[in-house]
Amino acid sequence: MPPPAPPPKGKRGRPARGKALCLLDRLDATSAQILSFMSDFDIPFDNNQAERDMRMDKLKQKNSGGFRSAQGAKDFCDLRSVLSTAKKQAVNVMETIRNLVKGAMPKIGTSGHM
Repeated sequence: MPPPAPPPKGKRGRPARGKALCLLDRLDATSAQILSFMSDFDIPFDNNQAERDMRMDKLKQKNSGGFRSAQGAKDFCDLRSVLSTAKKQAVNVMETIRNLVKGAMPKIGTSGHM
């Protein structure tokens, strides 16, 4: 790589580095984290599950034009979060909804059982 050009007259400080060089430095510094999916098979290769979890929220926002209140948006997100977690933990979603309607806190945890 050629040495950087001398800074123009009147400019102070270190010359700016390009976006490509900054990206390369960052990838080099965090390569162990970025490539951790190759050694730990519990780490997914992509983040598609996170994108799938958000899809319903974005569709709701797009179709209805948004929420009428901040509290309505928060309630919708809370409910979607609980239902998504129930599905991931292999807990009966209908039972989870029944418990929510009754006012009982859903029993979703690391065990995967209600």
